[in-house]
Amino acid sequence: MAIHELSALLWRERELLDLLTFKLEEEQLLLTAGKSRWLPHGTREVEQVLGHLSKAGLARAVEVAAVAEQWGLPAESSLGELVTAAPEEAWADVLSAHLNAMQQQTAAIKELRDSNEQFLRAAVRSTQETMADLKPAAGTYDSHGRTGSQSGTADSTPSRLFDQQF
Repeated sequence: MAIHELSALLWRERELLDLLTFKLEEEQLLLTAGKSRWLPHGTREVEQVLGHLSKAGLARAVEVAAVAEQWGLPAESSLGELVTAAPEEAWADVLSAHLNAMQQQTAAIKELRDSNEQFLRAAVRSTQETMADLKPAAGTYDSHGRTGSQSGTADSTPSRLFDQQF
């Protein structure tokens, strides 16, 4: 029966949403700790989960269409419309619980995404300000590890190292 398959797919999608929440929180911890070295790994993991979610969403859409047709609704019906049209109250409750949980998870994910974006913007702004403070004539290191001009005297501008990734 398609409704059982739909319910199983909704559980799987909710698990993926939980995993996405975890990965976004993990990314946020990296951002707040200043561990920019690991951000590409965290971002790649978020993208992998999003890929799985996309496939799960497609599978859900197929099952929703199958259940909708079984229940006499148009194939393009939404999950909310299935809740309203469920022939048994038990299925209406199950689908409603899935829908509510997914809406809450989605809201939490949006919040995390926005927060992470603010952290990234602040990091970029800070990096830009740091780079603007660097003078073009900043000292460089010679083959002996000293800073200075070609004449061998120490340069008055201290050398600085910074992560150019940003």
